[in-house]
Amino acid sequence: MSGARRGPETGPVLLADTGVVAGADSQAAGALWRLEEQPRDLDANIIAIPPEGRIDTHDGPAIDVLIHILAGSGQVRGPSGSVPLRPGALVWLPRGSRRTFDAGPQGLRYLTVHQRKQGLSLGATRSSEQ
Repeated sequence: MSGARRGPETGPVLLADTGVVAGADSQAAGALWRLEEQPRDLDANIIAIPPEGRIDTHDGPAIDVLIHILAGSGQVRGPSGSVPLRPGALVWLPRGSRRTFDAGPQGLRYLTVHQRKQGLSLGATRSSEQ
């Protein structure tokens, strides 16, 4: 919806049908959908992990992340244990937490929602020599 006005004078905007996106090719991997509306304060993605696939252990960003499982199954593991993932599960990943995602035999599809990460800002710097 490029160019759509934003602010108090606008109403809800249908962004995607998660049932359709989650039911896409079971071998797909990576981001199937991204929130691209502008301006915004949130980021959201639908992530796919293929059957028996994995997202290797990593430290999350310095922001809290909420994930909602749309399809498939699996688990997310961290230092304090693992959480089973199945459709309908809502999981909080605290900022900076270490995690590993493992998909089950049908793969795994989930929606992530978090504060928008600020992009790099490039600006001119002044030389001390003039």
